[in-house]
Order: sequence, then structure tokens, then C-alpha cells
Amino acid sequence: MKLSLNLQARFAIVFAVLIMTLTIIISLAIGWQSSDYVKKAIGNALAATAYHTADQLDQYMWARNSEITILSELETLRRLDNSKNVALLLNGLKKSIPAFSWVGLTDKDGLVLAGTDGILQGASLGKRPVYLEGRNGPFVGDVHDAVLLAKLLPNPSGEPMKFVDISTPIMDYNGQFIGVLAAHLSWDWVSEVRASIMDPLKERKELEIFIVSSRDNTILLGPKEMIGQPLTVSSVNFAKQGNNNWSIERWPDGKEYLTGYALGTGHMNYKGLGWSVLVRQPIEIAFAPLRQLQLLILLIGSISSLIFAWFGWLMAKSLSSPLREITKAADKLRFGEKIQLPELKGIQEIEILTSSFRSLIDSLSETEGELGKMALLAHNDRLTGLANRIGLDKFLEISTATANRRQLQLVFLYLDLDGFKNVNDTMGHPAGDLLLKEVAIRLKNSVRQDEMAARLGGDEFLIVLYAEPAEGYELAQTIATRIINSINVPFLIEGKAAKVGCSIGAAVWPIDSEDINTTIKLADTALYQAKNTGKNKAVFTKDLLIDDAIS
Repeated sequence: MKLSLNLQARFAIVFAVLIMTLTIIISLAIGWQSSDYVKKAIGNALAATAYHTADQLDQYMWARNSEITILSELETLRRLDNSKNVALLLNGLKKSIPAFSWVGLTDKDGLVLAGTDGILQGASLGKRPVYLEGRNGPFVGDVHDAVLLAKLLPNPSGEPMKFVDISTPIMDYNGQFIGVLAAHLSWDWVSEVRASIMDPLKERKELEIFIVSSRDNTILLGPKEMIGQPLTVSSVNFAKQGNNNWSIERWPDGKEYLTGYALGTGHMNYKGLGWSVLVRQPIEIAFAPLRQLQLLILLIGSISSLIFAWFGWLMAKSLSSPLREITKAADKLRFGEKIQLPELKGIQEIEILTSSFRSLIDSLSETEGELGKMALLAHNDRLTGLANRIGLDKFLEISTATANRRQLQLVFLYLDLDGFKNVNDTMGHPAGDLLLKEVAIRLKNSVRQDEMAARLGGDEFLIVLYAEPAEGYELAQTIATRIINSINVPFLIEGKAAKVGCSIGAAVWPIDSEDINTTIKLADTALYQAKNTGKNKAVFTKDLLIDDAIS
């Protein structure tokens, strides 16, 4: 009996030591090898937030600048013969877009002919930059304090008012300069943009966004006590060099922050004001998930050690049972009892169990093979052999993990055939099915082995590609062009030539969106843009208007 107990104790100790050792090794491996990766993932998230904020700011300024430009071309403003109608038009603009604190029209000498709410009408802007710069062409000025309007506009908050100037020259129908359309854009709109960025990030504690002027590194937006102060951190200089990245640095308050940075480079024909956008988070908060992961692994390892120790104790008890029977028989013989030595039933049972397990494994192998065939049918489109939506979902689980691990981008090409209905109508649905099979073959030839072409239904397909960082759009353009050229080559269906085109919508994760499903929806939106603007071409999410992409 003593031998049996020792065996049980040894099994339990060995199992516990093995699991605990494995846990410590895994924890150290995560600490050494995964720490840098997790830091990069968290830092890249802040860098992406900074980039998105800068892009939103530029798009907003582009929209307001475009509205002023379009307004300047209206006949009412180009004639300057009815200041009442001009005032109605300007007041309508301000009512529709409250961010315009004041909009006015001057004559060629800078005298205000009409202004929203009658403010500054008859006053001269002849020495103000909004007029002087606006004479020479479209002008967007950096943030500045209110001068003329500080006492004329309502200011419920009582805080100093700041504006961004927008102006453009007014020309008559002979191309002669006759005045300037000038606007003061309230700086309060920036808080709205910041709120739209920060609302989805409420769970990210102590996350702060800074907007820094390109002129003197002055903080335009940030914590109230820091506004107007120059910011001297390395990330500002990195951002001004056009970099979109992150760094760990000590700020003037003496604390270390994880800081993502990006530069506003404009949008479309708006060149931008070169604002630097910084997103910071205290380093102990930013990297808290890494420490939590390590603690979780240690906790799981400790619990696993106890469970496997108990399992080892039970296993040793089962294996030592035949020995206990022999010991009992030996004790009886010692006291003179006549008995027969027991057969080692345990060994035979182990042999039988081994045989049973072998048979079971064979059976499971056959079952697994059948299940594999069923999974293949469930995950693939029966007509084309491409992945279906179930197969696509499984692939996305793997591909996103792979992309995160290897720091890659995922390119989504949403395809729809142009003219496929005509093939069905003229050649019949069986011919249409044959054409879809041929299209599937060409799509397979356009992707690499570890990438995917999926059929979503009808004549819609989705291509998923891996791309190196910052190369997603270039790869999307290359593959989209290759696919369009391939699909445009006529198909030979039942001895007859069938010709179809191909429209493509492209989106890149995580650039266009950090959510995979949203990125695919953006690609679908781009596809419809391609279909509605000529077909047989590719449209990229980054080229869509922001309202189109959101809708």
C-alpha cells in the first residue's frame, strides 16, 4: 500500500511541476517576444487615431472651403447689384452651417456690402488678411483671435473667440475683380470633430487629442490649461516631417506618454494648414493590457497545475490498482491462507483498452474524413468551387490574426460582373453558370495561395489580399487592373463568345476602417460608385466623399 501511495504522490508532483514549468516558460516567452508586438499594436492604434483625426479635420475644412468657392460663383454675388438678396443668401448659408460665425461680401476696396445678420455691413476689411489674401485667390488662414467680431457676435461661454478665415475673390462675367467673399469659421467645430473621434474610444482611459499649429508649435486644441502654449516634444517634429507613427516620450509635465502623431496634409484641392495631430495616453494605462495578459497566463497556469496534479493522482491510483491486489494476496499467503495469485487483470485491460482506442482512432479518422468532406461542401460554393460566405468568415478569422501578427494590411476587392444579365437572357442560365465557373478560374489565378477569392452570390465576388504596410492601395490598383483586364477577355461558352465587364470597389484594412466588416461595406459602397459612374473600372474607398463612405 505504501508503494501505491508513493506512486500517486510522484505522479501528482510530476504533473504539477511540468505544468508550472510550462506556464513560466510561456509567460517569459510572451514577456520577451510578444511585448514588442503588443506595444506596436497599441502604438499603431494611437497613430491611426491621429491620422483619422487629421484626415477628418482636413475633410471638414475642404468642405467649408468648397462651399465658399461654390457660393462665389453664383450670379447674385457676381453682379453686386442687390445687397438684400446677397444678405439673404449669406444668412441662409450660416443657418444651414452654424460653424460659419460670419460671412460677408466686400467690394473691390474691402468695404462690406452685405454680411450675415447685418454685422460689419459698411465696415472696411481693407487691412484684414481675409480680404488682402482673398483678392489674389482662394485663401484659408490659420486659427486666430477675433478682432472685429469679438464684441459683435454672441459668446455664451465667455471664453476668447477664435476663427479660421476663408475667402475667395469675386469676378464679374468679364473676369474683372469686383470684390471678396469672406467668412470666419468658428473654432468650436474642432471640438465637434474631436468628440466624433473620441466617442468610440471612451473605454480608452485618459486619451487626449492635441492639435498643434505649424507656425510656432502652439497648441490650438488640447487640455484647457495648455491651449496657446508652445509644445516642445519630439512627436511634433516627427509629425511636421510628414510621419504617421508613434513614440514613447516624456512630456513637459514630467510624465511618460505613448504618443501617436500625424500631419494634416489637406484633402483633394485643399492643401491644408499643416496642423500636427497628437494623441497621447499615459504609458502605464496604454500598456495595461500587456500586463493583464501576463497575469492571466500565470493565473491559468497555476489553476492548470492544480487540476493536472489531481489528474495525476487519479491516474497513479488506477495504474497501481493491480499492484495493490498482488500485495493483498501476498499478505494472505504470509498468514497461511491458500489462494491463487491473481492474474494481472489490469495489464490485460490496458491492452484491451489500447486495442479499443486503436479501433476508436481508426473509426474517428474515418469520421473525421467524412466531416472534412462535409465541411468542404459547407464552406465552398457548389457552382464555382470558390469559398462561400461561411468559408469567407472562417478565412477572415485566420487572415486578420495573420495580418496582425505579421503587421500586414488586408485588401478587399468587391467585384460585380457588368453585362452578366445579358448573357443569361440571350444564352440561357446554364450558359451563365458556365461563365461563372470560368470567371472563378480567372479570379483564382489572380490571387496567391494564402489569399482568397469568394463568391458572395449571383455574380458578386470578394477578393481578400495580403499587403505590406503602406502598400495596400498600390496592390489593390495592380490586382484590380489585372482582374478587369482578365475578365474583359471574351469567354468561350458552348462554342459561342460571351463578353462581360467587371466593376470593382476596393478598401484597405485597417486604413479605411479598423473594423473588418465596416471595411468590406466600404468596398461595397465603392463598388456601387464604380457601377454608377461608368462600370468596368475600380473605385477606391479613399477616393469617395466622406458622406458616401459612411452611407
